[in-house]
Amino acid sequence: MSLESTVKPLALLARVLDPLQSVFALATRWYVSWQFLKSGWLKVSNWQGTLDLFRTEYHVPLLPPALAAVTGAFGELFFSALLVLGIAGRVGPVGLFAVNLMAVISYRQVLLADGYEAALGQHILWGFMLATLAVYGLGAIAVDRLVAGRFARQPRW
Repeated sequence: MSLESTVKPLALLARVLDPLQSVFALATRWYVSWQFLKSGWLKVSNWQGTLDLFRTEYHVPLLPPALAAVTGAFGELFFSALLVLGIAGRVGPVGLFAVNLMAVISYRQVLLADGYEAALGQHILWGFMLATLAVYGLGAIAVDRLVAGRFARQPRW
């Protein structure tokens, strides 16, 4: 088997899969954002319940419960919106990664307990998805790309 006979199929595979990168980045952005949008919406739609949870269940280091609740809900909604639309590049995935990490730290007494491996696994999956988007970017299907393309076509005065 020659090197050329190995390289040609690999190059063909890359040509077939490369155009799907932006579609997969978009699907990843939308999936992970949806998880955090649901959580953020639940927090703001039952604010008293949210405050109670932050007082009793979620142990956010360094922040009083009310401020932690506001910060958590804001982070879930704001960074998810950036990610869904593809605005501000890597700010959305980095921000949601931080929210996700804080959720694991704040609820560690449950997530690290026996029997909750699947719940922790979800947070790990979301963390990897967000880290991938932060490292590799949001893909070509994003408002950032649309805006950058328009500015690139503008005449320079």
